[in-house]
Amino acid sequence: MAHAEAHVEGQQHPLGIYFKIWALLFVLSTLSYLVDYYNFEGYLRWTLILLFMFMKAGLIISVFMHMLWERLALVYAIALPTIALMVFVFLMTNEADNTFLLRGIYFLGLGGS
Repeated sequence: MAHAEAHVEGQQHPLGIYFKIWALLFVLSTLSYLVDYYNFEGYLRWTLILLFMFMKAGLIISVFMHMLWERLALVYAIALPTIALMVFVFLMTNEADNTFLLRGIYFLGLGGS
């Protein structure tokens, strides 16, 4: 019997964890829907939508794609480029805001001269 167990490949995870994650994804999707339902506007709306989106994506990647149980090198191979991309998007958004402000000052004569 021990010989047969030695040849079992892969790892079986309890189904309960998948049901809990599915329920949590349902709750996060409901919260995302409620952001639209209660007509949040501006930065609060987009912050909440992006927060719920990243939380759902993280849950899906970590549990359903089995990244939670993978080696650290594989996690770094997927997580680090994603984090770097988010940092670059943040930096370029700030640069775009700066450029927009400077164009307004230059072309509309809003400077102090």
